[in-house]
Amino acid sequence: MRQWPVQDAKARFSEMLDASLEEGPQLVSKRGEPKAVLVSVDEWENLQRRAKPSAKEALLAPEPRFELVVPPRGQLKRRRPPAFE
Repeated sequence: MRQWPVQDAKARFSEMLDASLEEGPQLVSKRGEPKAVLVSVDEWENLQRRAKPSAKEALLAPEPRFELVVPPRGQLKRRRPPAFE
């Protein structure tokens, strides 16, 4: 991944765009620190698809995607239902 200082990224955006399409993601830095990444639409859609699986993928996954909290049994207090006439 090539790193572009923000001044170069602004001045040569077209070149940076072509590089992102041909070489992959391009990193933009400000004062030497990485701040942003330019990626192609195909790469972005691939990342989005992996971040949010389909319902089928979620159901067929070997592990759960969340922690299911089950309260302990027998500790809930129940009130009597009202008597209807």
